Amino acid sequence: MSVVAVLTAAGSGSRLGHALPKALVPVRGEPLVVHAARRLLDARDARGPLVDTVVVTAPPEHLAAFGTALAALTVDPGRVRVVAGGATRQASVAAGLAALVPPAGSSGAGPSDTTSSDDDEAADVVLVHDAARPFVPPELVARVVAAVEAGHDAVVPGLPVTDTVKRVGAELAGAAPVVGTVERAQLRAVQTPQGFRLGLLRRAHDEAARHAHDESLAATDDAGLVERLGATVVVVPGDERAAKITTARDLRVAELLGDA
Repeated sequence: MSVVAVLTAAGSGSRLGHALPKALVPVRGEPLVVHAARRLLDARDARGPLVDTVVVTAPPEHLAAFGTALAALTVDPGRVRVVAGGATRQASVAAGLAALVPPAGSSGAGPSDTTSSDDDEAADVVLVHDAARPFVPPELVARVVAAVEAGHDAVVPGLPVTDTVKRVGAELAGAAPVVGTVERAQLRAVQTPQGFRLGLLRRAHDEAARHAHDESLAATDDAGLVERLGATVVVVPGDERAAKITTARDLRVAELLGDA
């Protein structure tokens, strides 16, 4: 069974205080996207390297810069490809999926079918990962792949929520009333990479395509699209090293800690 990955890297660097696209912002001497792609390619199990191809979705005006940054990662130029991303994360993932070659002989199931068909059982595994999580450990990548190969059609890594979480009402004069306390034992902070049967994720994106280019309606993660189909998503243990870099402070922490 082959494994492919879509690495989303089309976001801007404005929240990091950079003019560069976010994924080209350097940390520890290399762009975020290079760290993230390397860790996907480094994932292994007893059979050897797990990820056959990484498709990176980049801002259309920066495709050449991304290609140059990623060129030294592998001696096989076809193993890492760069394509134009979209206006939202959902649109970028859809662009990455469109760039993947469908499994040979796979006809796929209909758009409303959320169960595993015989074709799905033989279909590729697809990972969706964010370049903003540059230090994801390869063993986490392997854990997600193993769970999909074990029979789970949709897998996300997640960490227990340690803060107390309050549900609040509408804000008034700079303060919002607490309307309840959420039971955190049932909560997980979800990370990437998220893993799926390729056919299932294609169907999920096809069903949600009309919202892909509207930031207010687009999904914030791919598991959410699969959930809308009624398919089961399972959680495997995440890893603190797969932290997301969103702010300038996150960048400074990543510079200090790396993948420690």
